[in-house]
Amino acid sequence: MGILSVREVVKDFSGHRALNNVSMDVPRTSIYGLLGPNGAGKTTLLRIINQITAPDAGTIIFEGHPIGRDDTALIGYLPEERGLYKKMKVGEQALYLAQLKGLSKHDAMQRLKPWFEKFEMGSWWGKKVEELSKGMAQKVQFVTTVIHEPTLLIFDEPFSGFDPINVNLLKQEILEMRKNGATIIFSTHNMASVEELCDHITLINEAETLLQGEINDIREKYRTSKYRVVFTGDPDRLSRGLQKQFTLEGLEKNGTGQQATITIREGAKSDDLIRNLLEITEIKAFYEVLPSMNDIFIQAVTEHE
Repeated sequence: MGILSVREVVKDFSGHRALNNVSMDVPRTSIYGLLGPNGAGKTTLLRIINQITAPDAGTIIFEGHPIGRDDTALIGYLPEERGLYKKMKVGEQALYLAQLKGLSKHDAMQRLKPWFEKFEMGSWWGKKVEELSKGMAQKVQFVTTVIHEPTLLIFDEPFSGFDPINVNLLKQEILEMRKNGATIIFSTHNMASVEELCDHITLINEAETLLQGEINDIREKYRTSKYRVVFTGDPDRLSRGLQKQFTLEGLEKNGTGQQATITIREGAKSDDLIRNLLEITEIKAFYEVLPSMNDIFIQAVTEHE
């Protein structure tokens, strides 16, 4: 059984429907991407899961029972709009937030120390939050989100404000937490991160679910029968020698030779293309071009409009 089940959730704000019968099941110890354009309803759903607001209809099941206030102790939530106290010192604030999550001061100190060392934050302990850069403050809030080691972590645009080095650092920590038994839901506009991290996704647009499932299954569904071949020889011979069931999409040079992108028409197979290519050129590499999550995102949203 999954750790979280969202069932036909509806939410209205002043006549505007933010969520319309949205459902999703989050498998245990998975990394689950919640995707969608701005205003799609993602943050509203995350706030409902975190008991910040209530749905107008539908249910949220957490660990086999309807979610309640007591369950928030088992959830770590990093909202897109960060919320640190700017005048408070970093160390005092980290201790305060850790204790709000149920840790004793002693346990909070024991857990904070390795995190501050890992993120090179030791010298920030006595600084006020307002003295930190946006990226530095993001690190502090990330640590205070995960410090109580919750079973469910929810990150809303977690990589916003970070440089590539720190984005990679956070990705590694997210993968490590999943390895240690945590389940992660994260909302992001970065489709490369989705491909790199997520096992499953739900794509919401205009309050409704457009696309849902395992990443590999979704990419398989949207495959375009497009292949890339790296070859040696005369590119004109390749273009002239392709049979009618294959369409040459483009030719270009790369570091290892000529490269062509070819689409297979309905009724033909990749084996047929390989046989055709072997008759007219020398193949150095051959692989299918699966659509990126960015391409799938754009196509799904565009088709819905």
